[in-house]
Amino acid sequence: MNLDLTGKTALVCGSTQGIGRASAIELALLGANVVLMARNENTLQTTLADLDTSRGQHHQYAVADFSQPGNVSESLSKLLTKKPVIHILINNTGGPAGGPLIEAQADTFVQTFHNHLINNQTLVQALAPGMRDAGYGRIVNIISTSVKQPIVGLGVSNTIRGAVAQWAKTLSLELGRWGITVNNVLPGYTQTARLDAVLTMRAKSSGKTEAEVAAQLESEIPIGRFATAEEVAAAVAFLCTPAAASISGINVPVDGGKTGGL
Repeated sequence: MNLDLTGKTALVCGSTQGIGRASAIELALLGANVVLMARNENTLQTTLADLDTSRGQHHQYAVADFSQPGNVSESLSKLLTKKPVIHILINNTGGPAGGPLIEAQADTFVQTFHNHLINNQTLVQALAPGMRDAGYGRIVNIISTSVKQPIVGLGVSNTIRGAVAQWAKTLSLELGRWGITVNNVLPGYTQTARLDAVLTMRAKSSGKTEAEVAAQLESEIPIGRFATAEEVAAAVAFLCTPAAASISGINVPVDGGKTGGL
């Protein structure tokens, strides 16, 4: 099985914590040159130092705030003057605050749509030509199992994540002819800061402790525990390898079997 990414360059968004950070580390271990992208330069520098360089990889970072219009485009423009071809794109952005859908304000939808789908589109439009010319491209979007089964209390996230999944499927139909695959990884409950926020929100709304909420959620997962960020990253990294060349346009849940639908 060919899992070698030596000579390939990967841009990983939201790569200073959680699943994004774990994905960057895994891609570097497979030999890729990694470009980290996030808004905090200090944490970018810290993460950069943790990436494997045993195969002569050259890693770097780009500072970008996905909540600021135009900021991603500006950062990307500077990056492409140094790295004109990026073979792998990992789209990963933190989700919006939770709460009932009926209470969500219109501007929350607009901001979330921009943070996720519009930024993804900006990145793909800039990077796809280089992937096409190289004859190798991997686009992996880290979304959520809410694409298959909406999560109660995350109404805005459910809505926008679904839009991103449809966007990705359409892209896979358009880009496949050039050796570019597009896939979605759908994390379930994963041990990250995002899960901590969900546990806090549910504890407040239910009157239970966070430990009680966590135990209830884990009891609903067939493997009996939350996933780790590293386990999700393993799926992300595999989809970026030559071995996954014929896998495109799919949603891959990494949720311990919790999602009810096929």
